[in-house]
Amino acid sequence: MTYNLLTVGAVSPETMAAALAGSLGIAVGDVDVADPDGDPDLRNWDAPVSCEHRAVHGDIAWSLDIYVQGQAADQPPESELAARFAEAATTTVLFPAAEALPSAYWAATPEGLLTRVRLELSDDEPPLYEVTAVEAPVQQLPRAIVTRFADIVREQKPDTPVAEAFAASVDQLREAASDLARLSLDDGTGSPIWSAKDNLVVWERLIRQLESKWAPSGWYPAELYRERLEARDELAGIGSRLPREVMELLDKALEGLDSRFAAATEGDPSGSLREELTGTSEQTSVGWWWQRRPVPTPWEHD
Repeated sequence: MTYNLLTVGAVSPETMAAALAGSLGIAVGDVDVADPDGDPDLRNWDAPVSCEHRAVHGDIAWSLDIYVQGQAADQPPESELAARFAEAATTTVLFPAAEALPSAYWAATPEGLLTRVRLELSDDEPPLYEVTAVEAPVQQLPRAIVTRFADIVREQKPDTPVAEAFAASVDQLREAASDLARLSLDDGTGSPIWSAKDNLVVWERLIRQLESKWAPSGWYPAELYRERLEARDELAGIGSRLPREVMELLDKALEGLDSRFAAATEGDPSGSLREELTGTSEQTSVGWWWQRRPVPTPWEHD
């Protein structure tokens, strides 16, 4: 298993070896710590754990590429190894987040804090590593702005099995249809079926994140919540443009998802949520989903 860790502190190679040994439950002699550009004859190529370190510049001191071979019994997730290493080496450790954004990282501190950070690389040669923002204060990163990362939440794409099943059922209808009927089942970009598929994914993602208590970030931007209620509006208005068989499939998918949404929220008959999200208190007719509120409101500490 491979790991990529970045240390804020200028940790010595001896400390790296000791910290990795303690974090993985092995002897220090079973850890090979080396400069990848150093003398290869000095390497312990048989070590079950190897760590190549490169000095970098800016807010980060070292980049560590760690490889744990199969015979090493303990191979924790990267987040757990980072937390153990941070405590053992008494330095804040960064590791990449799952989201596609290249600046998305997590930081584990020696005190046990785990928080998101934004890591930017300059265009200099060699580049400067700068931690520009954190979601919680980090003592070793005093210049970083404390803020929320709405773009990272947007990148989170939980699985949508209901929407996938709907799309597969529509595909089956198309395969079984005659050439003439197949024209009404077009799902090209911008078509009604394409819109139904796309908005159903969006609606299911909101429900999955609502049910997970907004994991992994623990919060949700108000703007994104509003957009996902608007996706449900689109689904409500698309029925007249869909073939009957597709509309029946969509109704079935929405029945289950809507029940889950209702179970995970509470009534808001005063319309305070809609006013908060849209800035209007007009008493216009809206879908019932606008009259339910997640508790607690996930952006209230934004």
